[in-house]
Amino acid sequence: QVQLVESGGGSVQAGGSLILSCAASRSILSISDMGWYRQRPNKQRVVVAYITSGGRTNYADSVKGRFTISRDTAKNTIYLQMNNLKHEDTDVYYCGLFGRENYWGQGTQVTVSS
Repeated sequence: QVQLVESGGGSVQAGGSLILSCAASRSILSISDMGWYRQRPNKQRVVVAYITSGGRTNYADSVKGRFTISRDTAKNTIYLQMNNLKHEDTDVYYCGLFGRENYWGQGTQVTVSS
């Protein structure tokens, strides 16, 4: 069993920045893919940024050049640096861990005012 605890969400004006963190309860980042997803009420959860166990990253087109996913395996934590935030980035953001089993964090709200 793995617990994922997210932090760093909040409210910011358009053009501002936030850093989301996701701490895993076990040291398995080096053998697991992880990602940040977003979800709106009654909508499907969609990927924002993804990092493989080998360290390769992928981003949704809407955030390329603005968001950066990274990880610190010593701290069992992944991050999402969000720059130049737009109103349309407003959503609940979830981190996920994907291996033999999949785990999700509880979600953190990001609100960007225009």
